[in-house]
This record gives sequence, structure tokens and C-alpha cells, in this order.
Amino acid sequence: MTYCCALRLEQGLVLISDTRTNAGVDHISVFRKLHTFGVEGERFIALQTAGNLATTQAVIGHLQNALALDQEPNLFTVKTMFEVAELVGKTLRKVLEDITENTQEQMNFSCSILVSGQIKGEEIQLYNVYPQGNFICATIDTPYFQIGESKYGKPILDRALHYTMPLADALRCSLISFDSTLRSNVSVGLPLDALIYHKDSLVIPEGKRIGEEDPYFSQISKQWSETLRRGLQELPKPTVDYGL
Repeated sequence: MTYCCALRLEQGLVLISDTRTNAGVDHISVFRKLHTFGVEGERFIALQTAGNLATTQAVIGHLQNALALDQEPNLFTVKTMFEVAELVGKTLRKVLEDITENTQEQMNFSCSILVSGQIKGEEIQLYNVYPQGNFICATIDTPYFQIGESKYGKPILDRALHYTMPLADALRCSLISFDSTLRSNVSVGLPLDALIYHKDSLVIPEGKRIGEEDPYFSQISKQWSETLRRGLQELPKPTVDYGL
């Protein structure tokens, strides 16, 4: 399994994905699940994938081949981020149709994809593309999406995140969300791939890979645990009505 989180905020995008893929406890591998495409000064597009690895790699492969062979439409010729989401959805649906047509195995080949980015002259957009190929768009009221093992990291985002939050604060919030997930679910693991995109920059960010020895992630993980323990002690004591 995996965990991917994407935030569409007033100042830009915060994108983080883990890299763990496992087929049982004795077969754990690392695969990149955050993929970037773009033309400097014209467009930036990011895809984050969760679900069946063969399906997600096939989708990314088809999109890359279309670019290499200059097939229409492709990620660099569509005019809007809405059309990018449509193209990704159609590609995913076609891959799933091809897989299920050629196999009799009863397996779950589905996956979900987060599509985000900006095309020159447009606002930043973030879409959650479902296995059926349809999708929904993030809004000011709902500025983030999660796919994969989302339940452990959701509470901190629901309590703290808001659309106007500065990118630095949003990154901290997201990393705490991942720290909570890593502690509670062995199917999500380091390293993490993270990147920040600044609104209207139209620059393709290099991003950062966060491993076990990353000093900043280790620091905020330790400090967050200490903050929770301290906060628990500072809460009002229960009364006798609770039977204590």
C-alpha cells in the first residue's frame, strides 16, 4: 500500500508520497510514486499514484510514450489542467480495460492518481482521479486530497490545515501527517518524496527525498511526540463523575 498527500493552497502546492511497495511482509521494495512533467515557463504537472503497481507504472508509461512519440493528445499539448485530468483518467481506464481483458485472475488492479499543477494563464489545480477514470477537484473549502493509507494522517490535516496557510507551515503539517501514518501502518514507509511548487513560478521543482537519517524530519517527529505528551498532561483532570 502507500500514502500520498497533495495540498492546493493559496501560495502553491505541497506534494508528498511515500515509496514503499510490499507484496507480503517478506517482499518490500522502493518505487517512486511522485512523477513530474513540465515545460519551464509554460506548465508544471505532477502525478501521485497509489494502488496496483503494475497499473500505475503502465499509466505513467503510456503518458511518457505519448510525449516521446509526439502523439496527440499528450500532457504538453492539452490546454488546461482539466484536460490533463481527463487525459490521465482516460489512460487509466484504458489500462484497466486492457489488463482485465487479458487475464482471468481475480485480482485488484485498480489505482488512484492525484493530478496537480499549473498551466500558464490558469490557476493551480488539484484533482483526485478515481479507478473508473472520473475525478473531482480540490476547492478552497477542501484544499487537500489523500490516497492510499489516509486514515492515520487525516486528523492533523482536518484540524490544522487551511487554504491560506503558508507553504512552510503546510509542509510541517503534512510531514506530521506522514509521521503519524508511518508509526501506525507498516505498509507505508520511508523514504518520502516531497516537493513544493510556488504559484505562478512555472518552474519544475527538484523536490527532496526524505530518508531515515533526514535531520529535519527526525527533529519534528521527536518534537511532535513530546508536544503531544506534554499537551496530554496539561489537559484538565477527569472528574469523579468518570468513576476515578
